Amino acid sequence: MYLKNALRAATALSLVTATGALADGHAKSLTIAIVNNGHMINMQKVAEAYTEETGVALEWVSLEEGVLREQVTSDTATGGGQYDIINIGMQEAPIWGQAGWIEPLDFSDAYDVDDILPAMREGLSYDGQLYAAPFYGESSMVMYRKDLADAAGVTIADNDSWENVKAAAAAMHDPDNGIYGACLRGKPGWGDNAAFITTVANSFGARWFDADYKPQLDSPEWNAAVSFYVDLLSNYGPPGSEGNSFNEILALYNEDKCGLWIDATIAASFLENPNVAYAQSPNAGNPVGANWLWAWAMAVPAGTENAEEAKAFIEWATSKDYVKAVGTHPDFGWDKVPTGQRASTYEIPEFQAVAKFAAAEMAAIDSAAPGATDLKPYVGVQFVAIPEFPEIGSAFGQEMSAALSGAKSVEDALAAAQEVADSVMREAGYY
Repeated sequence: MYLKNALRAATALSLVTATGALADGHAKSLTIAIVNNGHMINMQKVAEAYTEETGVALEWVSLEEGVLREQVTSDTATGGGQYDIINIGMQEAPIWGQAGWIEPLDFSDAYDVDDILPAMREGLSYDGQLYAAPFYGESSMVMYRKDLADAAGVTIADNDSWENVKAAAAAMHDPDNGIYGACLRGKPGWGDNAAFITTVANSFGARWFDADYKPQLDSPEWNAAVSFYVDLLSNYGPPGSEGNSFNEILALYNEDKCGLWIDATIAASFLENPNVAYAQSPNAGNPVGANWLWAWAMAVPAGTENAEEAKAFIEWATSKDYVKAVGTHPDFGWDKVPTGQRASTYEIPEFQAVAKFAAAEMAAIDSAAPGATDLKPYVGVQFVAIPEFPEIGSAFGQEMSAALSGAKSVEDALAAAQEVADSVMREAGYY
């Protein structure tokens, strides 16, 4: 079986000693830090078969996105060894790989690394070496209630203008009946509100840094983008939007409380309303960077003593066989398989039959543009691929949350974020 091959043929997995290791010295258990979203939660159930097959117990630490990033970064940077496997993404993988914080990943031929979508493989590599394997990949797109849009007499097109999207949100907005026109991320964090706001800003022609890496958050383009975001969500979003991230909005959407949601394509796997429709991300004249690119991936911290066993689990959990295991699992099915990571997933007839979002998802992933451009002279769409960005992005997210709640004006929030960014970049020696 592929599962056994992934564990390396030399490993005697059936004999466990009282010391917490297998008889040949291999680990009895692995501690895995994961983000608390649907596919990761499902993995805990599917992976029961892995433990049954191998004898390796799996200890799960499931954390909210922002908390996960803080804890995993701290532990990995210091070589703490608290985790054997960690969830990271495209911002961290190349940087941490270069720094030696995480182990390089090399898998068997049966794994078929070339089946991983090129955008995901490249984004999780440094100098051609894979350092994290994608559990699923994503871009961002519009997910909207077509029944509400039709009833309101509005349409949402691929790559629509932000003004048309705002008009559609206004038309669907019916707070007296518990329906809010637009549900968007407002919770502070470089991977939360900052991620979504950055795609808006990109589409308005804004950028985080110029070619000399001097922050540009005090530009007219940033002001226009953030002002639009605050106005849209303040007028047509649910109350308390400054506390909403992916899981909170997913719950609202599945309670039929959202007209439209612009967020990770992976959300489509968990939307329950049969009237949902999809469109490519809107823009304000500049489509480059209007939709993000990300993968929640699995990596092995350099501090673990169980590196080989951790790599073996990752090889299984990100394989073609894992996708099939979810698709045929009695608790899940083909509409719940992780997507955006492997080309072969989109060729499975059972998946094609139930995944009406698949074409829109792939179009979004294919159109994402993480490379540097004249306007955006750095790598990354909703983040910047430099070590300093998480600190800057986190401070920015706090300021944007303050602007959304009304605690600060947009101008003051951007000025404060600009000051932090300038200080960090100066201290890091960029200029």
